[in-house]
Parts: sequence; C-alpha cells; structure tokens
Amino acid sequence: MRILLVTPPLTQLNTPYPATPYLAGYLSKQGVEVYQQDLGIELIDRIFTAAMLAEVFDSVDDAGATSHADAKMLALRHRYIATIDSVIRFLRGGDATLANRIGTRGFLPEGERFRHLADLEFLFGDLGVLDRAKHLATLYIEDISDFIRRNVSPHFELIRYAESLCVALPTFDSLKAAVDGEPSLIDRLIIDTFSAYFDEVKPDVVGFTVPFPGNLYAALICASWLKQNRPNVKVLMGGGYVSTELRDLSDPRLFGYIDYLLYDDGEISILRLLEHMQGKRSEDTLVRTSFLKDGKLTNVGNAHLDVAGSERPAPLYSQLPIGKYLDMLETPNPMLKLWSDGRWNKLILAHGCYWAKCAFCDVTLDYIKRFEPYDASAIVDMMEDVMAQTGQSGFHFVDEAAPPALLKKISLEIIRRGLTVSWWANVRFERSFTRELCLLMARAGCIAVSGGLEVASDRLLALMSKGVDIKQTAKVTSALSSAGILVHAYLMYGFPSETTQETIDSLEVVRQLFEQKLIQSAFWHRFAMTVHSPAGCNPERYGAKPLSSKKNPFANNEIFFTDSTDTDLEMLGEGLRKATYNYMHNLGLEKSVATWFDDRVPQAKVAPTLIAGCLVTVKNDSFPDSGTLVWLADGYQLLLTDSRRPKLHIFTQSKMVEVIFRLEEIAFWENFFLLLDEHSNFVAVDLVISLAKNHLPGGVAVISSSKVWKTARKNGLVVV
Repeated sequence: MRILLVTPPLTQLNTPYPATPYLAGYLSKQGVEVYQQDLGIELIDRIFTAAMLAEVFDSVDDAGATSHADAKMLALRHRYIATIDSVIRFLRGGDATLANRIGTRGFLPEGERFRHLADLEFLFGDLGVLDRAKHLATLYIEDISDFIRRNVSPHFELIRYAESLCVALPTFDSLKAAVDGEPSLIDRLIIDTFSAYFDEVKPDVVGFTVPFPGNLYAALICASWLKQNRPNVKVLMGGGYVSTELRDLSDPRLFGYIDYLLYDDGEISILRLLEHMQGKRSEDTLVRTSFLKDGKLTNVGNAHLDVAGSERPAPLYSQLPIGKYLDMLETPNPMLKLWSDGRWNKLILAHGCYWAKCAFCDVTLDYIKRFEPYDASAIVDMMEDVMAQTGQSGFHFVDEAAPPALLKKISLEIIRRGLTVSWWANVRFERSFTRELCLLMARAGCIAVSGGLEVASDRLLALMSKGVDIKQTAKVTSALSSAGILVHAYLMYGFPSETTQETIDSLEVVRQLFEQKLIQSAFWHRFAMTVHSPAGCNPERYGAKPLSSKKNPFANNEIFFTDSTDTDLEMLGEGLRKATYNYMHNLGLEKSVATWFDDRVPQAKVAPTLIAGCLVTVKNDSFPDSGTLVWLADGYQLLLTDSRRPKLHIFTQSKMVEVIFRLEEIAFWENFFLLLDEHSNFVAVDLVISLAKNHLPGGVAVISSSKVWKTARKNGLVVV
C-alpha cells in the first residue's frame, strides 16, 4: 500500500518542517512505500516566477488599484517580472554574486516594505554584502506577497495560508463555507500542484500533517479535491493542530473531507491504520484514531501504544526538494535570522518535556507529558545520516526544552567523532547550564539557544511553576553568552493577576539583560490560556475566571477569561514590542522603560543594577570529586628539557599562555597530558585522582593550588 504524506502551505520557507520526514523514516523502515510533498515550498516555487507574476499582475485592473503601493507595483510590473527569477535563484544560494547588484539599491524595484528600511550601513557595515542583499531581497518578496494578499487572495502570507479562517474556530461553518466556495488563483495553484504530484505517485492513502491553524484550509481544499476526483483514496489528518484543537471534535461534517483523524505521535497510528485497510488488523487495535462509523463519530484509543525512541530511525529528508528552500532575512538580528535563514535540519532529542510543570503549557497532552530522552550516540548517528541526505551540517533541535544532561552527552559524542556541525536548541534557563557545559556545547557546535524567561517576575514565575527565577536566568544567560552562544528570550505578558507594575518591571529586567549583553533577541507573546494547560484546567488557582465552560463542536483550545487586574494589554503589548525592537538594535537602552508606552505607566521599581548584581560569583578552582575533564583549548606543548624551569604552553584561538611547573609536579602533569592524549582529550576525574595519589605527595589537594591547574582551567580545561 502506497501513502503520500503532505505538509500543506505554509510553514517555514528556509527548511522542511520535520513531521513528514520523521513519519516517512519510520514507515519506510517498516516496509511501507511512502512519498512526501512539501506543498508549501512547491507553491512558492510556482508563484514566484516571471510567468506567474505576469499572470498575477494581469489579473488586477490598473484602475482598480486601491492604494499608492499597488499602483506603484503595477507601474513597475515589468521590473518585478524581469528580476523575480534571479532573486529566487539568489535566495536559494545559487547565485551569490548577485548580492553585489542587489545591495546597490538600483537593481530591485522597491515597494511599501522599503519605506521603513533602516540604515543599511548601520545594520550591515561595508562588508555584510550577502546579508544586506538577502534582507533587501526578502523585502522585495514580502512586497509581492502583500500585493497578492491585497488583490488576489486575502488569505495569502509567506508562512501561513488562510490562518484567519482557522484561528479560534468554535464551529465548522465558516471554514466549510470557504472550502466549498469559489477557489482563488492561489487556491487553484495549490490544488494543481498537489494533484500533479498525486497523479505522478498514485498513492492509495494521503496523510496531511496540520501543525498550525495556517495549514488547515489548504489541507481541506486538497482533501476536497480528492473526495471529488479520487473518491477511493483514503485521507488521513493529524499534526499539532489536530492534537490540540480537535481532540473534542463533535461535528461530523469534517469527515466529509477526510476519513480519519489521528492524534499525537503518528507513526504507530498510521502503520496500524494501513494494516487495517489491508485486512491485517481489526478496527479495535487502531491507535488514537477517530472516524465515522454508521454515521456516528467513533474514537479508538489504545493511547498507551507508542514507538520507543530506540526504534525511531533518522528522519527521511532526502525525498524533499532541499534545493528549493529560500534563505530569507527579515531582520539583521543575528539570533532572529536563524528562524528564516539557513537549511537547518530539524531533529528531536527527546519525546516530551523533562520539566512539564509550566502553568501555561499543554502539559496534559502526550507530546509534553511523556518524557523519553533518546540515546546520545543514536542521535549523533542520525545527525550523520541526515547530513548525508541533505548535504547540510546545521541542525535545529526542536524539543520543547532540550535536557542539559543529554546536551552534554551529545556534545561529548560530537567532539569524540570530530564532527563539524552547527546547532541550536530550545532550553530552560536552569542551573545545569554551567559555564563549563556552555563551553563544551560551544566547542561541539552550539551557536544559539532560545529559552523562556516568560514574565521576568519572580512572583509570577513561581505562580506559573516555571522552575527558574531572575537571578538564575541572569547567571545562565551569562554562561551561554560568555561561551559565544547567542540567546533568545521568549517573554509573556497578560498572565492572570499580572499587574501593570509587574509588566513594567519585567521590561526593565529585559532591558538590563540586553544592556549586559546576556541576550541578543527577545519576543513578547500575549498570554493565551489553553484547555490543556494547568491554568486552563484550574483557572481559579491562578486568579482567572473563564468566560465560558461550554465545549465547542469544532475547535477547542483558547479559554477567554477575566481577572482582577485592570490592565490595558493592547497598550502594553505595543510598548513592549517597540522597546524590545530597539533593544535588539542596541538602541534606547539608556531610556526609562516607561517612555516606550503611549499612555502613562508607573516607573520601574526594579533596581537598575539587579542583573549586574546577579552576576557576582565566588571563584572556585578546587578539584572536583566527580565528572569528566575535557580539554577544549586548541593545543598544548610540554617543555620539560630544562629541568629547572619546566613549562607548559597552552594555545587558544587567539593567544599562547605559558605556565611554569613546580618541580614536584612534573611527573603528575606529564602523565596527565599522556592520559588526555590516550583518551582523546577526555579524562574521568577518578583516573586523575588515582594519578595524583601516585605522583603528588599531597594528593588531590596539591592540584587545586597548582598554577598549572588554575591556568588550564582559565584556558580550555573544563569539568562536566
């Protein structure tokens, strides 16, 4: 039986979404004939061509242009048509030399998006030619996208499609009407692109992954085409949106377009469903599957059945058109650009979250609550497998929160194998991220992390069971930043009982984090209470009163509520956004945080030296009791020929450090460095303790007072 797995438009444009590669990898290993289609990138490939732009412009009446921006673009249509193919080729990495022309500002037509363009010399300097050109090309693509949305399809955006139809959707009525309505030009392109590949591979089953609301409409118009034109084909739907918002679906009309809904991890659910379709398995052995039976909605659970991490092969990225993805640069911020620039291979290190206590998170759902870390060696095997498939050595670990203990093991394994990789991950700012671990991660290729500081208020952090506080966050971000790892902070406002004063104080904490260069980027999300979170399950505990307890027949996710505070969230949100945008450009850090808001707000009560005070540490060079010593410096040289002045030279990236041995330490340090050589720069602490007992009269105590030990610890010898 042949299955086609489809990611509907639209997700990221720079790299594949990982759901179908993971499913395809597992199903292929089980002997299933499986195909994949990233319909989003294929749609972009169809739209952003000279021929299609000509059709788009021809479909719009010049006299009907409703804005100056549209009139200008219509007048410059020949320049857009003449340049679009070259720009797409450039954004795919196929013609880097074009950056020089794009950067001159004379090559591309410039629309509305260019009006607020910042000083390019300030952002990129004289040498950032490639990034400058990517930024300008991105604005150019966004102008075209805006034109299409205003004149051709009101639902079109670059990273989502028809999301406004699918957000907070209590009933199926409006979405059904849109799906059944007259298709737009973009709708027809989606269906044509999907149907062409469908007819090429001729699957028996089609599975749509719907990770976000912005993927649902496109999935349904394709499913509708299947029901009308290929009625014998079975249609499945799963993904993040299905697993969160459609768990309590009671409206059967959705099954006029699909045959099965699958919840949570899809590997075993799809495999059993395919076996059931082939008559090999009974209906009651399906897993987390909903369908219509005799006109009634039926759910088969068996929720305890899952695929163990040890049974998951590497995701199958080789079936996707890696060369078609686009490097977009919406902002010059070095941290934020990672989300849109670069072909990051997405991997998962563990199932679920090792913390799983945050009040705002969907901790009652399987994808969060069931924690299973994968084997570090197997993960690095996957990395090598995926690099061979894609030709790309960059990885984004997309866990809710990557476990620090596992990151340590993975880093050690990467270094042991001598792999050259770059990677970034989502983390919690917890105390396990010591300076030593951060240095190890950086040596293993970690370039950035993102983590949730959320409300930056110790009272609220405790209330939401975040498990971190401001002081701890300052120390961890300091350790990360000092290791050269970029840091992005997820932030939140509008949590139940949060006062305006607390929001202002949170912004002051964030200002200080930027001022101390502990974070490089941040983003504020307005708090949304969801039905699967602790706050949604027990709103009163957090000071919230839900406006309704009634379940919707279609989607159920956000719970609207009131609380005792009287805050203007719209006004606060705009001020937070403006302040943080400026901080990310190193602007306005000297201003009072209250000045960023349009209405009068209280002054911050946080001490102006709060974060700086958190960074004061007590130096500890004592020898550890356990762990592993790892040599991260570039190299060393022992000079023992002069018995009166034996020396050690340590070579780092930028300098050479010399330290002279005490004569009684020579035998110990000579044997220590022999151990390093024998164990590929990794030595267990207990081995070094044994060595000290044999070669140092005072044992381990002598090591802690040794100049060699202190110098090595400053210049590349870490304990993890």
